[in-house]
Amino acid sequence: MQAVSLIHPEKGSLADAYAKVRSYTEQLCEPLEVEDYIPQPTVDVSPAKWNIAHTTWFFEEMILKRSSPDYRVFDENFSFLFNSYYNTVGERTARDQRGDLSRPTVKQVFEYRRYVDEKMLELLSEPGAIATGFLDPSMEKNPIAAAPGSDLVILGLNHEQQHQELFLTDLKYMLAQNPLFPAYRENYAPEELSVTHASKDSEFITVEEGVYEIGHTGEGFCFDNELARHNVYLNEYAISDSPVTNGEFLDFINDGGYRDHRLWHSEGWDWVNREKIAAPLYWHDRDGEWHHFTLGGLRKLPPDASVCHISFYEAAAFAEWGGKRLPTEFEWEAANAKFEWGLRWEWTNSAYLPYPGFKKPEGAVGEYNGKFMINQMVLRGASVATPPGHSRPTYRNFFHPHLRWQFTGIRLAR
Repeated sequence: MQAVSLIHPEKGSLADAYAKVRSYTEQLCEPLEVEDYIPQPTVDVSPAKWNIAHTTWFFEEMILKRSSPDYRVFDENFSFLFNSYYNTVGERTARDQRGDLSRPTVKQVFEYRRYVDEKMLELLSEPGAIATGFLDPSMEKNPIAAAPGSDLVILGLNHEQQHQELFLTDLKYMLAQNPLFPAYRENYAPEELSVTHASKDSEFITVEEGVYEIGHTGEGFCFDNELARHNVYLNEYAISDSPVTNGEFLDFINDGGYRDHRLWHSEGWDWVNREKIAAPLYWHDRDGEWHHFTLGGLRKLPPDASVCHISFYEAAAFAEWGGKRLPTEFEWEAANAKFEWGLRWEWTNSAYLPYPGFKKPEGAVGEYNGKFMINQMVLRGASVATPPGHSRPTYRNFFHPHLRWQFTGIRLAR
């Protein structure tokens, strides 16, 4: 498989970028059997069929419907079935019922993708059709989005790349519920990529006190939550040059870290006891030896690989146990050039909030990030499942603190 590196293609290459991104999603589907597309074992995990239909829905709903009053939708029911959370667009399938949809079939969903791809490529091949402004001047009051057409296409491609990562993480969670531990691809375990060395005191990087610029700048693509660029003042701090490893986290377990209430936030301690949490997600103790479930099946736990599938609660407790802390997202961004990152989304000690000067776009696109800026924590970096080109130092990922089905890990600060 080869993902396309998409940052902000020139207008003339949008058709090529579109074809490559959409093709990569279908490459991800190649190992699946039809039975793999439907199960939804928990509300946070979407079925593979829904993921690939929803990304198609974005292009039809946000772009093709605005391209011409004469555009004919593939199926008028799909707007309801595959809308995610856009109230501006209308009603939708309940999030926890996406796996209940045996129909439309997987075959029909791929037909839907082909239909929309054909129409999108026709649109992208028309000179000046989406260069600036609304796709059709007669539709200027359309409530979907007040954004140039080319920007919507680029947003849609980045949205699809987000779902390419979700496709893998959601599928992994689904497969992990099977007691046979089936592999997505044989001998494919990107989770086992190792860090160069462990996080020791001598390997902490000191960052000087001062004022630092935070937020996206330049011509490349960014999401609206990376804006506006602004100054923050940081006291001197030190940040580890490598993420925490499985072996280090195993020391935390063996030292009774999951049983010591002093290490945990109150909500985290409630979560540990309520859910009977005793190890990272996908870890299994087999006859006294730790294994972990990967995209390549159940394998012996590699001690030097970065710990993975950690909640914010676990990350914070581990940091407390080690006499350290998690970095803020501003500390992470100010120091990111000093260390390698990209193996795991790294939890920060920052709540997901708007930057000074942040403004939600009008229309449905304004629902993309802004309305989620409460009760979630920021993660920085990227992971082994993030498509190439879909990461940058200012990228702000965010999840509720108990979630851990994503490729999430820990970097310490002090």
